[in-house]
Amino acid sequence: MEDYESVLLVKNEVFIYKIPPLTTNKGYKASDWKLDQPEWTGRLKLTAKGLDCVLKLEDKNTGELFAKCPVDKYPGVAVEAVTDSSRYFVIRLQDDDGRNAFIGMGFADRSDSFDLNVALQDHFKWVEKSQDTSMTEENKGPSQFLGFKDGETIKINVNIGKKGGSSRPRTERSAASSGGILLPPPPGGVKLTTNTASARATPSQPVQAKSAAPSAGDNWIQF
Repeated sequence: MEDYESVLLVKNEVFIYKIPPLTTNKGYKASDWKLDQPEWTGRLKLTAKGLDCVLKLEDKNTGELFAKCPVDKYPGVAVEAVTDSSRYFVIRLQDDDGRNAFIGMGFADRSDSFDLNVALQDHFKWVEKSQDTSMTEENKGPSQFLGFKDGETIKINVNIGKKGGSSRPRTERSAASSGGILLPPPPGGVKLTTNTASARATPSQPVQAKSAAPSAGDNWIQF
């Protein structure tokens, strides 16, 4: 996704000065400049696009770009405060060919320079936080989500027994396979004995059914 440019700060009056070369390592002094004779007066606009920050100097009437100062960090070389005033800075201009030039910049009101300080500090605090968050997410690796996704279901097969021939007792399956018709046994487990008396019985003498429990040696069938 493309980042959009946002405006962090606008100041309608800023002064630009030509400055002498730095001769000591103690920093720049605004008192060395001709403060009553600025080289240019215009508008300052501080913008950000993603993590990049640019200080732009524009014509306050037409908005035409006069110069720009990419700011990679603050405090830093791109925007440096002078040692003898809080209203003036030395900024590093840069063109599209990468050429650099250092100029002086100042405000008539001290509150304007304070606002520039705060806007730059806030931006780079946000940059630092964004970079820390990005590194933390990379170190975490892919998240392990163990729950169900939207629309996802799970099927569980529960064996609670089947209706039909496979659930019948083995003796019933054997009888059914031989073509017999099975009836549930009467209470008490009635059996048909095959003793000698019943074998000699005449057609007019019915077979006696005994309700006693079968012994281990009996051959019996349930009705």
